[in-house]
Amino acid sequence: MEAVLAHLRDAIERGTYAVGDKLPSEAELCRALEISRPVLREALRALQTMGLTVSKTGKGTFVVANTVEDPTFGDYTASDLMEVRRHVEIPVAGYAALRRTPENLDHLAHLLDRMERETDTTAWVAMDTLFHLAVAEAAQNPVFRRVIEEIRDALARQSAFLNELGGRREQSNREHRAIVEALTDGSAHDATEAMAHHLDRVGTSLTDIVRAGRAATSAESGAAP
Repeated sequence: MEAVLAHLRDAIERGTYAVGDKLPSEAELCRALEISRPVLREALRALQTMGLTVSKTGKGTFVVANTVEDPTFGDYTASDLMEVRRHVEIPVAGYAALRRTPENLDHLAHLLDRMERETDTTAWVAMDTLFHLAVAEAAQNPVFRRVIEEIRDALARQSAFLNELGGRREQSNREHRAIVEALTDGSAHDATEAMAHHLDRVGTSLTDIVRAGRAATSAESGAAP
């Protein structure tokens, strides 16, 4: 899927498919690229998340931009989502370190163990959102859980996006482990630091994905004929 996405993204960013153009049909793309329809559809969903295309039912997929500016996850842009996550989840981790119960820690440890063994991306992404909900629950304030519930779908979409394009799973597991260790120690300082580091790495991965296409396009345009 990553190779198909890179090919289509490059074609859009270089102008092979210009803004306003309709992409070839799924059948045509599958034949041309020699890929299955499920793989193509994953790539097309990623293009839409990046804001490069829109899909119109019964009409096809149309190019709406030639550069990635701010990926969209469900109802929220990446920048809006990350801004809220930093302002909510970092202090939540601090409260959780001070208020967590043995049951909260057992639940988080169980989730971590399952995530570190999981090889299926879809299953891992589902547990990733459960992990962040569990940290919010450990803060013992139902409003925090409600906030995370509100953005849960966006978190799942962002997580899937980063795992498909940024290879984030193992790194996320390590970052989650550091968060739980801080909660277990009851250190609000370490917990907020660990969550801040985790969100910083998420933000960096998003930025790298956006910049990757721009760098490739610049290299292509600057290459000697």
